[in-house]
Amino acid sequence: MLLEREDATLDIADKNGQTPLSWATRMGHEGIVKVLLEREDVARNTTDKDGQTPLSWAARMGHEGIVGVLLEREDIAPNTTDKDGRTPLWWAARMGREGIVKVLLEREDVAPDTTDKDGRTPLSWAASGGHKGIVKVLLEQEGVTPDTKDKDGQTPLMWAAEFGNGGVVEMLLEREDVTPDVADKKGRTPFSWAAGNGHWDVVATLLGRKDVAVARDAKDKDGRTSLSWAAIGGHESLVRMLLEQEGITPDTADEGGRTPLSWARICGHFGVVGRLFIWHVTSQRALTQTPEKRRGGAIKRRLGNQNSVSQSVGSNSSRDLSLAEPSETSQRPSKRIRRFQHSR
Repeated sequence: MLLEREDATLDIADKNGQTPLSWATRMGHEGIVKVLLEREDVARNTTDKDGQTPLSWAARMGHEGIVGVLLEREDIAPNTTDKDGRTPLWWAARMGREGIVKVLLEREDVAPDTTDKDGRTPLSWAASGGHKGIVKVLLEQEGVTPDTKDKDGQTPLMWAAEFGNGGVVEMLLEREDVTPDVADKKGRTPFSWAAGNGHWDVVATLLGRKDVAVARDAKDKDGRTSLSWAAIGGHESLVRMLLEQEGITPDTADEGGRTPLSWARICGHFGVVGRLFIWHVTSQRALTQTPEKRRGGAIKRRLGNQNSVSQSVGSNSSRDLSLAEPSETSQRPSKRIRRFQHSR
């Protein structure tokens, strides 16, 4: 009824800067959106106090039908950024709205690689969220750089590894323009993040890469290795797997002088403590047993066996002789008895 009145102000904003059109798109009322768009006095791209447009709200909330209705109009700006640099595409990728992502990317005026205030792209957010379908669609777009670093130096691969999104990790590793062993500003690599968060499958995938094998024992800015982070997290099965790898130095100390073993003890991960302690004892034994010592020990054991045989034979012979001819020592007890009787 109100929408039919010409004297009704339909573009007034509330204290948050949201208009009736903004609220309708946000709440998913497609019919109301269509009626409002027919009014010439309704602004299509009004931004609220956070800089979000009606299209941003529709994309964020997953209202694909409303997104389609808005994009049919020539006066809609589909690439408007809010105060944090987030576009409608950013919101759709961040929230896992695959259908909306595809609709937006059909437009030539939508930038697929825009960064937000933290330097993160739609691909970065889709990777951290594990949205494989969206990652696939974005990687197919021209102008998308899959190895873009954000303000902390983290790439989409790094985010996917940190959150354990194995499928996304594999998808990104298939590309030649993705660096699998890149380090962020803290010096941590995708391998380090995956190990620290206990993502066994991601670690196994990265270990299969030859270009990761070199830096599997790399230190970050604090001197901590991937094994240190796995120990801090208490990931016993992952610690065991790392101990079986070549190029891993389990007793590496960080800048604070703490080794993986000391970190596990501090954090109370006693299963990891036991695993690392067993490795330490075993490795120390292996270090002390050089090939020469092992050969020398074998010779001594053989000689020892021969001596024991000789002694055994000698003792048997002496026992036989003692039966035939009592020795002087065998007579001493009787002499002592006679002296005792004489003294009585």
